[in-house]
Amino acid sequence: MVKRKRADRLVEVDAGESRSIGILSDSHGPIDPRIAAAVAACDCVVHAGDVGGPEVLADAGVAGILAVRGNNDTTKHWGPAGCGLPDVLRLRVFDGIMIVVHGHQFPNAKRRHEQLRARYADAVLIVYGHSHRFCIDDGIAPWVLNPGACGRARSFGGPSAVLLTRVRQHWKPERLHFEPVVKGR
Repeated sequence: MVKRKRADRLVEVDAGESRSIGILSDSHGPIDPRIAAAVAACDCVVHAGDVGGPEVLADAGVAGILAVRGNNDTTKHWGPAGCGLPDVLRLRVFDGIMIVVHGHQFPNAKRRHEQLRARYADAVLIVYGHSHRFCIDDGIAPWVLNPGACGRARSFGGPSAVLLTRVRQHWKPERLHFEPVVKGR
């Protein structure tokens, strides 16, 4: 069971019993249905921002997506009330803390992983989006993951996501990647 606690722009979530976590980012509109189907059975699904509007989370076919605000999640897409999404998700997972941020807060792309690790040194895993570039940086702790783009906007070879599965006392990240949808087919 996922329990939420909100404090300003940070939301804390207890996902300690989760054995599988779907990690999405940068849909900028509808989530590719193949990605949604692949993560639908996960115990927890997180979206690292640039969602594209409230209907995206409601229409994805995935219950209870936890999302953070991206730099494009503005009143233009969410209406005058704004998106209300937090800037940071802090999830308690079985082996520690998982942080989810969009990543635009760390504009220096060459130093982004270093800066994320310094800012969230207490985490075991940091998830970010923004660049639309898939990455699993698990060489040092904490791990840094970017699932790429799960929609059609700038997916660089097709929509992608990460499926994180608990295997014994470790996480196993798996890239989910699909060919881009070609119009007219």
